[in-house]
Amino acid sequence: MSGIAAQSIWQQPAPQPVARVNLRYVDWIWHVRDSVPLPEGQTTAEALNRLEPMLDQMDTTHQRGESTLTFHRKAPTPQDPLSVFEDGVLQIEETAQCKTLRYHLVSKALLFCFLLPLLFVGFGQLTIYVGAYQKAAAEAKEKAAGDKKKKDEPKVLELNPIDKMLGAPAPEKPKKGEERGRKPSATAAYVFAGIFAFLFIVGRFLEPWLVRKRIGAALAAE
Repeated sequence: MSGIAAQSIWQQPAPQPVARVNLRYVDWIWHVRDSVPLPEGQTTAEALNRLEPMLDQMDTTHQRGESTLTFHRKAPTPQDPLSVFEDGVLQIEETAQCKTLRYHLVSKALLFCFLLPLLFVGFGQLTIYVGAYQKAAAEAKEKAAGDKKKKDEPKVLELNPIDKMLGAPAPEKPKKGEERGRKPSATAAYVFAGIFAFLFIVGRFLEPWLVRKRIGAALAAE
């Protein structure tokens, strides 16, 4: 029996590999990868000595290896040249031609700025849907009660005797549908979505450029 059971197990088809999404296609949203060539004649130790002061900030821990610098921060400070990025690795690679600093930085702020517009657009669509549903429900209720025509008629406003005696003008009749209140609007949600989308676009292109500029300046400083 054991031989038959083992044979049946071996005869079962092998499980198919599960398709996995390559995060490299989407992690560009909050990951920054780039490289900067080291100045000619600069050693790995000299380069790390120039870069290490950039990580000596409040609430930032970093470790130094033979050719790498890794850091992690809890609460970035405004003076921090890498304040947008919470984690990162800076590694120096040596080739036959030159030495190159390659860095990989991670920013949750960029991820939030990318996701928040989607969230606000969802809120806006939900507001429109709820408003349309409430309007349809109210109209159905009015039609069932037979009071729709009566409710659509504007109320006649009269002045009190004191205002009439003082000669105050008669109040204007409210416009049709004015008493129902304003319709639900998704404008505010779309405005916030646009603001955060703008911040993401600016930050995604500006911050990598600033980081590359600061790292290049630190390596080239005398």
